[in-house]
Amino acid sequence: MKQVLILGAGLSSSSLVRYLLQHSEQENWHITVVDQTMELIESKTNKHANSTALVVDALKRDIRLPLIEKSDLVISMLPARFHIEVAQDCIATQTDLITPSYVSSEMKALDAAAKEAGIIIMNEIGVDPGIDHMSAMKIIHEIGEKGGELISFKSFCGGLIAPESDNNPLGYKFTWNPRNVVLAGQGGASCFIQQGEYKYIPYHRLFSRLENIEVNGYGSFEGYTNRDSLKYRGIYGLENIPTIYRGTLRRPGFCDFWNIMIQLGLTDDSYTIENSHLMTPRRFLNSFLPFNPNLSVEEKVCLFLQKSESAIYNKIKWLGFFNMDEPLGIPDATPAQLLQKILVGKLSLDPEDKDMLVMSHEFIYNYKGQKHQVFSQMVNIGEDSVYTSMSNTVGLPVAICAKMILKDQIEARGIQLPLTKEMYLPILEELESHGIQFNEKDTIID
Repeated sequence: MKQVLILGAGLSSSSLVRYLLQHSEQENWHITVVDQTMELIESKTNKHANSTALVVDALKRDIRLPLIEKSDLVISMLPARFHIEVAQDCIATQTDLITPSYVSSEMKALDAAAKEAGIIIMNEIGVDPGIDHMSAMKIIHEIGEKGGELISFKSFCGGLIAPESDNNPLGYKFTWNPRNVVLAGQGGASCFIQQGEYKYIPYHRLFSRLENIEVNGYGSFEGYTNRDSLKYRGIYGLENIPTIYRGTLRRPGFCDFWNIMIQLGLTDDSYTIENSHLMTPRRFLNSFLPFNPNLSVEEKVCLFLQKSESAIYNKIKWLGFFNMDEPLGIPDATPAQLLQKILVGKLSLDPEDKDMLVMSHEFIYNYKGQKHQVFSQMVNIGEDSVYTSMSNTVGLPVAICAKMILKDQIEARGIQLPLTKEMYLPILEELESHGIQFNEKDTIID
């Protein structure tokens, strides 16, 4: 019986664990899930006969290493910063590893050691990164194989709320780590290339420089650029492409609101606020507004917005920023942490909610003297608040890849991404059976 070790039982692991357990009897697998809460693990495994729940600290090497030694495959669903330590252990024990996270420079540096150990360390095999790579490479290869010249590639992805559960003025609920949402775009200018010109967008302008995207059957979305689109020229083999842009999708109006949060300073995570545990939402907001004892907080917000009845004002009000009753209760908190507490209170998924994952690629290429435009779009609705679309689109590619590794269907070794036909075609094909399917349309535009 092959042993699979899953480190971490967070939100995105639900569909991963379910898939592996559903196939465990037929494939003769045993699945061990490690986390620090038994209730959380058992909510994923349902005490399946082919599962073991272990409540241990996987961040401690002396605990983790013996578990890895007994395993045929490790899947790390830990926060990305811990993958390197797990990868080093997998190299030492000659154990294959999958992570859904971006490849860091430290992970790249392990390539030779992983190859020498004869193992594969598959990365970026979730949704974004993951399904975005695979679906894009499929079309990039198809265009190249028929002799087309790709001149523009734009790709957008967003974890959002499904239309039937969209009951708030922001058109958004948290479907993954709220902290990552609050800190999105920080840490340097976002960069891309458009018609041969390099473009840079600093953080304070990020949410006001938007692209408009239409998705058939689901209406309009806005996209803001991700941190570094330029690195994907090398990843996708598009070193000379004149336009490449990767971004994140939100419903119209969200980015205008978020831009105000940035202008106010509420997303700053670089310092702590005095007596933050005593801050009510109203006091927190007021601490970033000009001092004027003759004006209420509401009036100062209106002056800041320059519109007394703006849509943004209504969003601020709906989120409870004017609430003066209950302190936020977080000691030594940064502005970003207090903002997150306010948002989580209003934008968390309810038990009956369904989320939605939207991905949209646009390719423009020249072929036989004509210019073509290809739209490849995918919309996936979650099953419920446990088996969310985010969980399905992250966990299922990881699980399918795990099956392929356990069945010796991938020959590559070392640090890998799912960029070859050997990897992406079977995964995309099986994802279609789970309702994760792209609709493609190729149109001559010139």
